[in-house]
Amino acid sequence: MWLEVKKTVLIIDDSLPIRYLLEVMLNRTYNVVSACDGLAAMAWLKGGNMPDLVITDLQMPNINGWELIDFMTTSNLYQHIPLMVLSGVHDSAAQFPNTQKNIKTIMKKPFDPVKLLDTIDLVLKAQHVTALS
Repeated sequence: MWLEVKKTVLIIDDSLPIRYLLEVMLNRTYNVVSACDGLAAMAWLKGGNMPDLVITDLQMPNINGWELIDFMTTSNLYQHIPLMVLSGVHDSAAQFPNTQKNIKTIMKKPFDPVKLLDTIDLVLKAQHVTALS
């Protein structure tokens, strides 16, 4: 019998309601881990954990999304992990070119849950295909 291992999605947002909503939306299909800011996410990563996808807000206390993205994309350990930005910052695309930082998509809050789920599925399927080749 073949058991499929659930992919792990790390959600980073300082808003507890957003984290809870995303956890509820994703937990049937994915193993979901959440962090309240970039500092908590970095501590989780440095604990030997490796997500298949990171979804991060940009404006957070301690270590914000920009700093977390910079940390992940310059690290040999984490630079392969696809990133998604889910933020209320509406000019984020102009500030941070996604082609250079492994950002697969930038979505604005409020977001369409169906579109978000479809995008997550596409990003993870593309990552799986890349890993096999």
